[in-house]
Amino acid sequence: MSRLILVLGDQLSLNLSSLREADKARDVVVMAEVAQEAEYVRHHPKKIALVFAAMRKFARALEEDGWTLRYTPLDDPENAGSIVGELLRRAEETGAGEVIVTEPGEWRLINALTHAPIPTRLVPDDRFIASRKRFEDWAEGRKALRMEYFYREMRRETGLLMEGDDPAGGKWNFDHDNRKPPKEGLDIPGPLTFAPDAEVEAVLELVAARYGDNFGDLHPFDFATRRAEALQVLAHFIAHALPRFGDYQDAMLEGQPYLFHALISPYLNLGLLDPLEVCRAAEEAWQAGEVPINAAEGFIRQILGWREYVRGIYFLEGPDYVARNVLRHDRDLPGFYWGADTQMNCLRQALGQTQKHAYAHHIQRLMVTGNFALLAGVDPHQVHEWYLEVYADAYEWVEAPNTVGMSQFADGGVIASKPYVSSGAYINRMSDYCKGCSYSVSTKAGPKACPFNLLYWHFLDRHRERFQGNMRMKNIYATWDRMDADRREAVLRDADKWLQRLDAGETV
Repeated sequence: MSRLILVLGDQLSLNLSSLREADKARDVVVMAEVAQEAEYVRHHPKKIALVFAAMRKFARALEEDGWTLRYTPLDDPENAGSIVGELLRRAEETGAGEVIVTEPGEWRLINALTHAPIPTRLVPDDRFIASRKRFEDWAEGRKALRMEYFYREMRRETGLLMEGDDPAGGKWNFDHDNRKPPKEGLDIPGPLTFAPDAEVEAVLELVAARYGDNFGDLHPFDFATRRAEALQVLAHFIAHALPRFGDYQDAMLEGQPYLFHALISPYLNLGLLDPLEVCRAAEEAWQAGEVPINAAEGFIRQILGWREYVRGIYFLEGPDYVARNVLRHDRDLPGFYWGADTQMNCLRQALGQTQKHAYAHHIQRLMVTGNFALLAGVDPHQVHEWYLEVYADAYEWVEAPNTVGMSQFADGGVIASKPYVSSGAYINRMSDYCKGCSYSVSTKAGPKACPFNLLYWHFLDRHRERFQGNMRMKNIYATWDRMDADRREAVLRDADKWLQRLDAGETV
């Protein structure tokens, strides 16, 4: 009896574990563009188009590799509308009695497939450097699950940037060298892009018709949609941007959405690139003297360290992780996250490029959009769903820990030892955004004060009981306590007034 080999839209790898379990001579690969996956949140149209276009290209690669394939486009009249529905339909067609699938990266789908009305076997997803068990073994018995220590073990196990038993350059982490503010006259290469071919254009027409009203601009669409193209993007980044990635990875500039970032996360998370091959490429560039160690190390840490770590956290913490809200924040996500106007230029810039490109780099996500949501007390589940919807690289296994844990501190410190909050001073130091803002970053109180300044102290004051004992925040509270009582009262009063205007729907 034949079996169905389900390949999901973010599993576009020829060495996928489910394919290795299969027999080309008798098994049938199933791929399907289904409404349930496109609509469980209102994904950015670019993200939907990227996934569907890459799926179609990968399906053709499977057929060229000799696989028997049943592929269902979104507009197929017979489309069942869900993954499980498609499996049942294809099982009836083929007489298959079992499904094999590489474990999905989302508890929702794991649950659906585990309880599907057809025998379904989930096999481990080994496209990561650390298996789920490897992370669980590392985490067992630890009081604090800090990424830095996991990262060091991964360095030792892979040998990446190691000189014997010691880290290359004598340090595990070169972050101190990676915090340069932007400067005028930077020669910014930009990522490699691709014009849509006829197959991609057909997907764009389909997405425009079905999801054109979702938040986000579908056009221009210039993503890679095949592995060969994704490899070109990686090579372009290594040659032209990685040398200065370290220096300016935290910088932000108006009109420059990419700076020296790689823009490979969509391709890594789809399965078009392998994380270890990406790390090896950066290491080889350093070994050849083409890239400084602070750039190579900072880039490798984002993949070998952070990406592997957050996946481990997602599965370790379980399905309820996305619902956590230890700070009990309940404010609705403001309308400017969905395209309404705001007078805050930093948010206008980060949100505008998110709408246009389905992309923002990690500092824009953490210290602008995420920082504001945390300071303002926005419901973290709404924040989580927003990030999942608007970014082309967002899948729950990677997005939820970054949002619920790192950005919103809703997990109570599983990931972060303190909340990632800052006043406007940080944004001013790392960007040119404040120059074009209606508010004044140097003003601490009053109607023209930067809202980040007001909300920073408001956040710390209302959560004092939780955070005042945190050794990393001791000096911050000491600074607050040294302020004149009248000034503290004015700051809190002005913050309350500003939040009232926000809640009333005014343009703030």
